[in-house]
Amino acid sequence: MSKTTPPDAAGKPFLTDVKTLRARARQHLETGNVTSTYKGDVDQAIEILQSVLATEIVCVLRYTMHAVAASGISSEGVKDEFAQHAKEEQEHMMAVAERINQLGGTPNFNPEGLLTRSASQYAEGGNLVGMIRENLIAERIAVDHYRELIRYFGNDDPATRTMLEGILVTEEEHANDMHDLLVAHEGKPSLPPASR
Repeated sequence: MSKTTPPDAAGKPFLTDVKTLRARARQHLETGNVTSTYKGDVDQAIEILQSVLATEIVCVLRYTMHAVAASGISSEGVKDEFAQHAKEEQEHMMAVAERINQLGGTPNFNPEGLLTRSASQYAEGGNLVGMIRENLIAERIAVDHYRELIRYFGNDDPATRTMLEGILVTEEEHANDMHDLLVAHEGKPSLPPASR
């Protein structure tokens, strides 16, 4: 039976006393940081994160290919943007792989089946505008996917949720960058304004 402090006047949840926290920490050391207070399904979390990892790998590959293959007038700035996005997607990839490891899983970097595990697609785009468009589509997929995952993990796995929230901020920036580039290269907004 664990001892807890009574709730405060605001009705905050009980806090476990220090002796109980210490005793609980000594149990089940083989589970690493996944303690009895973890409220999510660890196996399900790892499976979901394997899909997120695949998505980030595909994004790294797509942006890297576009950074190398983009050509034409005004392509240098776009190539630099693609290369920067590839670097940031690689940082996401590593963060997700680390989280899978922290949860006791083994990150799946196997290229076999990569596209079936990924939420985004690997699309070459053809010309410069096509590449920008394909990256915008992929970023919009990522933004929606991460928003759903953040809601899914909620308070059951705040560490994974927080990681995904950080990634979401960058993915939204990427989508905005791609939209701006598309407008600049097509001379008109490609997407209707969001309804309010």
